[in-house]
Amino acid sequence: MKYVSTRGLAPVAGFEDVLLTGLAPDGGLYVPASWPSPGAAALAELRGLPYAEVAARIMAEFTGEAFSEARLLEIARHVYGAFDHADVAPLAQVGDEDWILELFHGPTLAFKDFAMQFLGRLFDDVLARRGERLTIIAATSGDTGAAAIDALKSCENVDVVVLHPEGRVTDVQRRMMTTIEAPNVHNIAVAGAFDDCQAIVKELFADREFVSTVRLGGVNSINWARIAAQTVYYFTAHAAVAEAGEPVSFVVPTGNFGDVFAGYVAKQMGLGIGRLAVATNANDILHRALTSGDYAPAGVSPTISPSMDIQVASNFERLLFDIMGRDAEALRRKMDGFKKDGAMRLSESEREKIGADFASYTTSEEDTAGEIKRHYESTGDLIDPHTAVARAAARSLRDKGALGGKIITLSTAHPAKFPDAVKQATGFTPSLPAAHADLFEKPEFMTKAPNETRAIKQAILASVRRTA
Repeated sequence: MKYVSTRGLAPVAGFEDVLLTGLAPDGGLYVPASWPSPGAAALAELRGLPYAEVAARIMAEFTGEAFSEARLLEIARHVYGAFDHADVAPLAQVGDEDWILELFHGPTLAFKDFAMQFLGRLFDDVLARRGERLTIIAATSGDTGAAAIDALKSCENVDVVVLHPEGRVTDVQRRMMTTIEAPNVHNIAVAGAFDDCQAIVKELFADREFVSTVRLGGVNSINWARIAAQTVYYFTAHAAVAEAGEPVSFVVPTGNFGDVFAGYVAKQMGLGIGRLAVATNANDILHRALTSGDYAPAGVSPTISPSMDIQVASNFERLLFDIMGRDAEALRRKMDGFKKDGAMRLSESEREKIGADFASYTTSEEDTAGEIKRHYESTGDLIDPHTAVARAAARSLRDKGALGGKIITLSTAHPAKFPDAVKQATGFTPSLPAAHADLFEKPEFMTKAPNETRAIKQAILASVRRTA
């Protein structure tokens, strides 16, 4: 398996290098040189298999010779065996043709655990056989940081640095990051928004001297291995509800476009997906781009679904590259224009191509809270605000005829990660699972920093262990 950069100026790379570098050296994002095609017979064999076995088979399509399927299965059984549900990613039926895919049964109660825990073991293997160290940096809007820290805190050859926007994540989200006391974990609270944190990460990756000095790698959804690992639950969910040859649509709450792009990848691999619905909150740049072609950041509005409080969706570049016929030069011009002007317009042709696979919907704060309440009153179950955004989208898009047939909504976080919003909507405070019962009794460890790349760089240089 070979990988190319969306910008077209980086050398073709193998899976190991893509895993360790994250962002391509030309500033682009890695994608497979061609989409894997397991074939209908191989996909049919996935029906009824345990999650770990599906994960090993799907990940083998992306890792090539870097990992044997036997090793991938060993990793998958270790990782997903620690989740708190036997099905790993169980489905809850909430209507005749509607299901919720529960992706919050991992150690940090969010969908990021599915990919991050797997990446931690891949890093261990690759760095050990190469005899190298790595500094992992991640920007987080709430959940990525905790998942990265939990997955990497025991890695002997990795330092992990997490940037989060100060005061813009929930107390539970913050504490899941900052209460981990480990010599290789470094939390930095940045005086800015998530987009500022993400921009700093990109600027650090563009500094080749700094990248070399600390051996910088990434685990944000710019890292292809994360996208690959997230495709797996699309395959397991589809197999659980679809008859042979039957399409299933998925509704995904998303800000950075990574989780829903994983569904697009699964579809390119031959999975019978009808449409993928992008569900956004008030930070609706993706909805505006898909409906009117207007991809222009409008300033981040804090919401009760903070993990989607994002205006620049990094993974959207991967989709543009694909629907533009993988014309890297044309994509570079578009991205250069976006960097210069702070906005881009999608052509009618580009929107039509995207519309063949995607729908979108934006949910107001009032409707998000209303959906949490409605869902509780109709099912007796609590959902978090991000899931509520997606459920509101699923119901509205079905009513409008934009989606039909069987629909699976991705539930990306446990409601206890957002207790204030859930209590305000329902009157009930969701309880943390027993494993996190003492979360608010632990001391916190973090550094505060201004919204300046130079300051962040100095903080990292002062804290991480250098490569030899």
